[in-house]
Amino acid sequence: MRVKLENSNNKDVIQEEVAILTTLLAETTKKMIGEEEFTLIEDLTNLSVQKDYRQLEEKIAGISNEKMEVISRYFSVLPLLINISEDVDLAYQVNYLNNTNQDYVGKLSDTIEQVAASSQAREILQNLNVVPVLTAHPTQVQRKTMLGLTQQIHVLLRKHRDVKLGLINKEKWYDDLRRHIELIMQTDMIREKKLKVRNEITNVTEYYDRSLITAISNLVNEYKTLAAKKGIQLNQPTPITMGMWIGGDRDGNPYVTADTLQISATTQGEVIFNYYIKKIQELYFAFSISTAQAQVSEEVVLMAEASKDQSVFREKELYRKAFSYIEERLRNTLAYVVEDQDLQPRYNRVSEFQNDLQKIQNSLLQNHGEALLKGDFNELVQATEIFGFYLASIDMRQDSSVLEACVAELLKSANIEEDYSALDEEAKIAVLLKELEEDPRILSATNVEKSETLTKELAIFKMARKLKDKMGEEIIKQHIISHSESVSDLLELAIMLKEVGLIDRHSARVQIVPLFETIEDLDKSEPIMRQYLTMPIVKRWLASKKNYQEIMLGYSDSNKDGGYLASGWTLYKAQNELKDLGEELGVKITFFHGRGGTVGRGGGSSYDAITSQPFDSIKDRIRVTEQGEVIGNKYGNKDAAYYNLEMLISSTLGRMVTQRVTDTNLLAEFRQLMDGIAEKSYHFYRQLVFDHPGFYDYFFAASPIKEVSSLNIGSRPAARKTITEIGGLRAIPWVFSWSQNRVMLPGWYGVGSSFKDFIDQAPGNLKILQQMYQTWPFFHSLLSNVDMVLSKSNMYIAHQYAQLCETAESKEVYDLLLKEWKLTKEVILAIEEQEGLLADNPYLRSSLDYRLPYFNVLNYVQIELIKRLRSGKHSENTEKLIHITINGIATGLRNSG
Repeated sequence: MRVKLENSNNKDVIQEEVAILTTLLAETTKKMIGEEEFTLIEDLTNLSVQKDYRQLEEKIAGISNEKMEVISRYFSVLPLLINISEDVDLAYQVNYLNNTNQDYVGKLSDTIEQVAASSQAREILQNLNVVPVLTAHPTQVQRKTMLGLTQQIHVLLRKHRDVKLGLINKEKWYDDLRRHIELIMQTDMIREKKLKVRNEITNVTEYYDRSLITAISNLVNEYKTLAAKKGIQLNQPTPITMGMWIGGDRDGNPYVTADTLQISATTQGEVIFNYYIKKIQELYFAFSISTAQAQVSEEVVLMAEASKDQSVFREKELYRKAFSYIEERLRNTLAYVVEDQDLQPRYNRVSEFQNDLQKIQNSLLQNHGEALLKGDFNELVQATEIFGFYLASIDMRQDSSVLEACVAELLKSANIEEDYSALDEEAKIAVLLKELEEDPRILSATNVEKSETLTKELAIFKMARKLKDKMGEEIIKQHIISHSESVSDLLELAIMLKEVGLIDRHSARVQIVPLFETIEDLDKSEPIMRQYLTMPIVKRWLASKKNYQEIMLGYSDSNKDGGYLASGWTLYKAQNELKDLGEELGVKITFFHGRGGTVGRGGGSSYDAITSQPFDSIKDRIRVTEQGEVIGNKYGNKDAAYYNLEMLISSTLGRMVTQRVTDTNLLAEFRQLMDGIAEKSYHFYRQLVFDHPGFYDYFFAASPIKEVSSLNIGSRPAARKTITEIGGLRAIPWVFSWSQNRVMLPGWYGVGSSFKDFIDQAPGNLKILQQMYQTWPFFHSLLSNVDMVLSKSNMYIAHQYAQLCETAESKEVYDLLLKEWKLTKEVILAIEEQEGLLADNPYLRSSLDYRLPYFNVLNYVQIELIKRLRSGKHSENTEKLIHITINGIATGLRNSG
């Protein structure tokens, strides 16, 4: 979070709470291992605080395998407890600043006031739709059980201020806190079994009940209220809706099937229906209105008469009977969605449910009951507008190569094309357009035996059709194509959709969304989309989607392909080019940003990331992925969820109406300079990662990549094909491993050399970069993220990992990394005109000051355990202990994957 914390004593409060948590953790640990053994933990802490890393390393080397477990657990739990304290304090600060009408970053009232000055204010506010998409690559290494325990500690810490005021018994509060810390220390921190897709589904949907439904409903209500205060009446706006990949994203995940897609959809349905039923029950008990005291509309009377609640005590309580009738319809609809039971009466669509609620609202308004509509009733109405009967739209995704293989098999089995894959691009397009435009037949209807891949793909497309027919169009709205490299990739998906009736020559029920991932693919995105969008059949598909075309941009793979600077700049340019193309063709191009938690995967501040997008690249829709530990950090409680979603809305609206660099000639000059700088950065990065003969061995020896890949953090494999080459490795374990060994390479390598090269070309070039930093949001955000990553890296610890290398050639890589790290830090500080890192982010700097010593110890423990594992001098649970250290370091860094 980024909140202005002036005039607050938050640092003192956090330190006080951390001291309490540390004391209780120490007491718990002493009970487990004894006073004498705990002295060892204290010694390790002191050595780390003093930065006496040599002695720290020697001391850890002498610790037995048996003692390593409690030490690893202690230093993994402490950063977790610090995180909770910080989250609690930030929630307090946001609430305080909001309730006292003070300023903070992303405040919605300020943003709407800014938008209200625009001549298109109502159109902007009515059509805005920001979609956080919870994705199927969890880097969240904590177990669901651990998340539950941390939530309990969060709740207890929220009461700390009341304890200090004497409003809560201090001794009981301490006992509750101590009990939960003891539970954490005695609970398995990591999963011993790999997650299954259905586990991922249930884990993520828990956030809806915990925080998201209430936070989003309240936020949208506030959004409408603030607009109304400016004289802008909105009709069921949806500034925030939710998306979901889990259950539909089968790219590289063989465990996603038609069954998991159905489970994802019905689980979501169950969550939202149970929420509606619970709210209706609460309203039933609250609305004890008697007809002896107030009149009721005829519509409510009819609902009451249809109710099965025939209690003599309800004869005059018609609202209660009406709510009973609504609950019955909801339960029957839930049974239909989840179990295919066709019980009556039920709702066919959410609008019928909303209509029943509207009848009650009208009755109350007619009879002076306006005050009763606030609170739970209003939250329920808001929820129906946002979540419908589906909760979140599920994206489908598959790699282009799989779709091509399926289409090739279909064309061959139907005797249309013997070897489709051997055709050139022009010929492929001709074959595909002929099938889409002229031939209504279903290619899969032949009796030819189908491959396992084709059978599985057809099944999941058929399930998508079934779910849309049953739960409504919103349940699945788009299908993403990974590694989109050509127009034929998009048309191949159309063929698969045609097979199940989700697309025809006139309209599309599912939008085809290309994902451009590598530097090369991003560079080619404009000509690919130009050819695609000008096809007559595509124009008809777009017309059925209100002329919107979504395009997904891949941050992770472009970064792994070309480095941070080249990736960031290529993404920026691609958006500009595609935005201009859309304006030229009259198509509303919208972007889906595939961002991860860490900077190397497009992470960093969401607010800065959105406000630094090219001006006018956001029309009225934007989607962003939310992954792994970021989901827990942002949406783990109602306060955090509300604030982070508020920031998403505010940053999007702000970017839509604010042009930061108003001098177009200056902006053009900046962009031209960035072309050259990014090209140099790409060259420096590729020279190391793909051309240096020792890099491969260095990465696999001097990082815990093998151990990370065996960690049960997600349902799908760490690599698409094989883990023994950089290109096939997924971006998540790639970035995760660089975080673990504290190099953080994906967030900075190549930046220093490329800027230094530019600075050395002319005396005034540093001044130009300083001007770019001060005036250009994109450039400012780019460098701020590098600054943050450098502050979390530790090249001394990285040097210790480098000693795991066995060849001089691979050890040489560390020397290159150190040289570039020093140069990057020097150049970044010169451009920012600062003396130290995190000068503009004292909150994070303070946070790192008191958490770094603890997870620095974990790095040394991890190195020692890896040495033992690789040398054969290990115990049965050494790999498990390494996984615990991975968990602790990830927890300490927070945005690690």
